[in-house]
Amino acid sequence: MADDMLRIEELEAALPSMTQWRVTVGRSVDWTALEADLGTALPSDFRSLTEAYPIMVIDDFLKVSVPRPGAEASWASESREDEILQDLYEMGDTEDYVPYPQPGGLISWAESYSGDCFYWRTSPADPDAWPVVVRGDNGDWSEFPVGAVEFLVGVYRRTIHVPGMPKNFPSDDPQVLGLDG
Repeated sequence: MADDMLRIEELEAALPSMTQWRVTVGRSVDWTALEADLGTALPSDFRSLTEAYPIMVIDDFLKVSVPRPGAEASWASESREDEILQDLYEMGDTEDYVPYPQPGGLISWAESYSGDCFYWRTSPADPDAWPVVVRGDNGDWSEFPVGAVEFLVGVYRRTIHVPGMPKNFPSDDPQVLGLDG
């Protein structure tokens, strides 16, 4: 958990405008219920981010979809029934990736307003070792051997380059909007 808070602090340093949305008292997500509904634990860095922040939109482009307290079942349901990913899979357009709950399947945690999707590949068994997988709106797939928070830190510090993203991504001064809904 201490490592996760360090990663959150690194993300806050990379995105200073996000700190205005930090909640002073942790958001009380029912992880037991959410993970039972979902059928898997989630990475601890994402859990820490969820406890500290609402859904965030970065630069009016990237929406990080954290579960809301009281809406755990709907978040789990949306993650299990990712219709876009399922359609891509049925069309043979997911390279070797499969939708969750298949073994090693993808679970979405963010999306862009351009149609890019950000997932975890649920393999290996330890959620804290799940890599980030990005499907660009151009159909390219990329995998990064880091968790969600470390991925965001890398993107906004410009140490991780995501192929197929717009030329202005990330912007020079990314602004963050916190959403309750």
